[in-house]
Amino acid sequence: MRPKILIVDDLIENLISLEAVLDDFDIDIVRATSGEEALKRSLKDEFALVILDVQMPGMNGYETLEMMRQRKKTRYLPVVFVSAIHQSDLHIIKGIETGAVDFIPKPIIPNILRGKVRVFLDLYMQRVQLNQLLTEMEQVNVNLKIAKEKAEEATRTKAMFLANMSHEIRTPLNGVIGLTKLLQKSPLNDEQQEMLNIICNSGDNLMNIINDILDFSKIESGQIQLETISFDLKEMIDNVFQLMKFKADEQGINFQYVIEPDVPAVLCGDPLRINQILLNLVNNAIKFTPQGKVRIMVRLLDTYEDMVRLLFRVVDTGIGISDEGKAMLFKEFSQSEASISREYGGTGLGLAISQNLVSLMNGEIGVNSQLGQGAEFWFRIPLKLASQQEARPTDTCSVPAELRILLAEDNKINQKVSVLQLKQLGYSCDIAGNGRQAVEMCRQNGYDVVLMDMQMPELDGLEACRLIRRHEKENRESTPVYIAAVTASSQPEDRRACMEAGMNNFMSKPFPENELIAILQEAANGLTEPNPVTDEQLL
Repeated sequence: MRPKILIVDDLIENLISLEAVLDDFDIDIVRATSGEEALKRSLKDEFALVILDVQMPGMNGYETLEMMRQRKKTRYLPVVFVSAIHQSDLHIIKGIETGAVDFIPKPIIPNILRGKVRVFLDLYMQRVQLNQLLTEMEQVNVNLKIAKEKAEEATRTKAMFLANMSHEIRTPLNGVIGLTKLLQKSPLNDEQQEMLNIICNSGDNLMNIINDILDFSKIESGQIQLETISFDLKEMIDNVFQLMKFKADEQGINFQYVIEPDVPAVLCGDPLRINQILLNLVNNAIKFTPQGKVRIMVRLLDTYEDMVRLLFRVVDTGIGISDEGKAMLFKEFSQSEASISREYGGTGLGLAISQNLVSLMNGEIGVNSQLGQGAEFWFRIPLKLASQQEARPTDTCSVPAELRILLAEDNKINQKVSVLQLKQLGYSCDIAGNGRQAVEMCRQNGYDVVLMDMQMPELDGLEACRLIRRHEKENRESTPVYIAAVTASSQPEDRRACMEAGMNNFMSKPFPENELIAILQEAANGLTEPNPVTDEQLL
């Protein structure tokens, strides 16, 4: 659309003269023969410039401009006065004070008028382009906001779906794994023991897949937060070794670990996540090594003030990886060869998760391998030095013979599993089938420990915990009951919600026996106080 210029003069010959001067410009010229007509047209159309005569019958140019400046649409419209009355500077000053941007005397010199019009046309075009750009940017911002809201909603939906699926899968899996592990402790012949081992390994594999998917989802959405706590490196490596030794022995693999003498014993970092990375790498090494050996090796690379950089290596003599296969490693849902998934199983998430965790630790991860010549997976991470006194003490205290335990669980199978697990540790327990019943039983009986499921009918575990804490507060009870969440939910926000509700600890189903023992030890020894609950949370 071409820019428009409004020319205002009561004499038609003056209008024709102005049009002739402006004939070279690519514009649309609109005429007005009075101030009233000029006001009407200025409200109807969008103009780049107004060339306004001062002397007109009725409403003169000054009055016309004053009216324009009072209206929002024409408040900043450029107006150039043209007039034969210019003997005194007072006329020019009055024109500028009224709101004109320039004053051209008659008779008009064409080149001067063209020069001034050209400037205002350029300014108008720049303003139009700027407005278009702002409009486009506003639309882009609106689109970005909509896309952001959709992405956040999709993330929330995915997280909710994964949490629900985790709960639905973990609940029956807790029964399968829990009862299998209990049966393994009973007298069995070799064939029965072998079949139970297969069931147990299958359950553990399924649980690993679920954990991988949940971990990948948390990393993808930025929900992973690293801890910085002191830990004993040898103890952590030995834990990985003991966990994987049974699997290595089953395959006849020589499995060992070596920590070089100059590696510091006590460090600060996230031992849980380092442990997870090592388990992923060692599990892969054993899986892809039909025979031979697997080694974990730890070496000190360098030291700077209170920081060290360690190199962890997992070396095997297995099937190795081709150059094409190496290009596929560390990618989500992919494995080095298409046939690998069919022959060895797996989701292809373990290495992707490991790479993300190493990256969060400001480290590097890689692989050296040739097809048929084994593989070496390595990662380098910085860790903070810690004094020996800062290392967390290993809790070796025994569980007392007497603990009054309430199990709040609505699922009959999980009730049976937990009762049998406690029985093998020498305990009995009362059972509450829902949250409301758990609250009433806590009020009537003095329990030392409550194992509280989160998802129950009538009252969920969180609300039941709040009511128990409120009762304790109102009755000024000196020793609050130890409440541990025992749930199929495993997300960080679930753990956080439990702590905020006033619980002391959190276990995710299916849980190993040593976790249950640690909970009972903590409850018996009074190592932790319940998290403080505000009056608002109790309401």
